[in-house]
Amino acid sequence: MAGDKKLHIVMFPWLAFGHMIPYLELSKLIAQKGHHVSFVSTPKNIDRLPTKLPPHLSPFLSFVKIPLPQVDGLPSNAEATIDLPYHQTQYLKKAYDDLKQPLTHFLRSSNADWILFDFASYWIGQQIGPKLGINTAFFSIFIPQFLAFLGPTSGDSRINPEDFTVPPNWIPFPTTVAFRQFEIMNIFDSVTGNITGVSDLDRFKRSADYSDLVAVRACPEFGQEWIQVLGDVYGKTIFPVGQLPTSEYNCGDHENPAWHSIKEWLNKQLEASVVYVAFGSEVKPSQHELTEIAFGLEISKTPFFWVLRTQQGPTDPDPINLPEGFEERTEGRGVVWTTWAPQLKILGHDSVGGFLTHSGWSSVVEAIESETPLVLLTFLADQGINARVLEEKMMGYSVPRNQLIGSFTRNSVAESLKLVMLKEEGQIYRDTIKKMKGLFVNKEKDDLLINQFLEYLKTHRKEKAEEDLLFR
Repeated sequence: MAGDKKLHIVMFPWLAFGHMIPYLELSKLIAQKGHHVSFVSTPKNIDRLPTKLPPHLSPFLSFVKIPLPQVDGLPSNAEATIDLPYHQTQYLKKAYDDLKQPLTHFLRSSNADWILFDFASYWIGQQIGPKLGINTAFFSIFIPQFLAFLGPTSGDSRINPEDFTVPPNWIPFPTTVAFRQFEIMNIFDSVTGNITGVSDLDRFKRSADYSDLVAVRACPEFGQEWIQVLGDVYGKTIFPVGQLPTSEYNCGDHENPAWHSIKEWLNKQLEASVVYVAFGSEVKPSQHELTEIAFGLEISKTPFFWVLRTQQGPTDPDPINLPEGFEERTEGRGVVWTTWAPQLKILGHDSVGGFLTHSGWSSVVEAIESETPLVLLTFLADQGINARVLEEKMMGYSVPRNQLIGSFTRNSVAESLKLVMLKEEGQIYRDTIKKMKGLFVNKEKDDLLINQFLEYLKTHRKEKAEEDLLFR
């Protein structure tokens, strides 16, 4: 029977590690079911991914390297958003668009049944899939609330920043989910466009419009009403595939020298006393923001472990610096870590009692997995929408800031940390994050979602004629 045949699924994420890692997690879950997965990205990105697989998965998950075309304005050796300042990501998108031809060449000989693609590569659903007779699915690492807020594929009349600071009229229930003025201003180029000629907002809408189905990072027990809205907005089948918690890649301490020294420091701290500070791979605060965060940590008297990016790639012309004497004044109480750190291990350590985060969803899921309460400080992309969702659910507390320009003070940082980690009025955040773990990290329920998703992919794949296979 056709439904019993194993699938070949191609994964093609956007060139950001916040996208590639969830795509890899889904790839592993699919490979565990005996289906073959080809994970396609650029050579440098694949080399930086945790591609060491358990022996039982290796036969089912392969990594396909396609060189990234060079374009004017893109620094050489830059293959992901982590490699360059925010304003240069438009050139990365242009190079990504130029992957159409080599990706098509690979797909012609792949005998793929489905290709799961990211928001940036809308052209897979629009052009490549139909041309080659391959089913296409838009797999969004963004949560349903964010996609629903972005709106339908047509009929959206929002053009000004202020239009994005209120819930849109297609959301049929009361909600606070919307951007703050400063949040939408920081990313308004996503609406107005860039050198590629297609704005990020249009990429999202075209991806949904041209795909055969939409898969989202979600579970029905958390935000089912938003999944329903998304289905109504897109007019598509929506498949939640779970929250995709990050795998523990390095099981033994001896395999990770960085973790060994970090753990040694954490072991000396009191239980639930340390705030972990990290803002993801794409965020670099401004110099003023960095200064206020640093002084906030200092005056809070809270032990801290801070993973700090002072530069966005080697071509970043504006590196930021800690206040003079900061590390000396906080020596023994805090650590500033400027290279990669094993976030999942750190969050899971008994001494960590709070997480000052940008609200990136992978970090949120890891915090929930570790039952670590959240203090939110948004900067880019979907982070503002994520923060509203967390605020509504009392899962996180946002550092108070000016709603128009986003400014905040060192005192607001210090008080936010103490509220969430220590004070009685912050107990609700500490309790709620623990209650959510069963929804976000539930292997039995996640396994059911993956089975339902794969069953749909099997029963709805296009049957390829033998002569069609010969000429692809």
